[in-house]
Amino acid sequence: MTIDDVMSTVEASERWGVSINALSQNFRGRVKNGFKEGEFRKSGKVWLVTRQGMERLYGKKGIVN
Repeated sequence: MTIDDVMSTVEASERWGVSINALSQNFRGRVKNGFKEGEFRKSGKVWLVTRQGMERLYGKKGIVN
């Protein structure tokens, strides 16, 4: 895993076209079969998510431009 494999919810939302609110609900455990331990964490006030977690849940869309 590299630094490019970890992103903020804003970046993940833009890359995958998923709302920030949907990601937030997922982080809080309100989505069945959502992110697994190690695929997300909070750093200060910012939620971070891995590319692996996004691809597992939402498919391989998050191409870096």
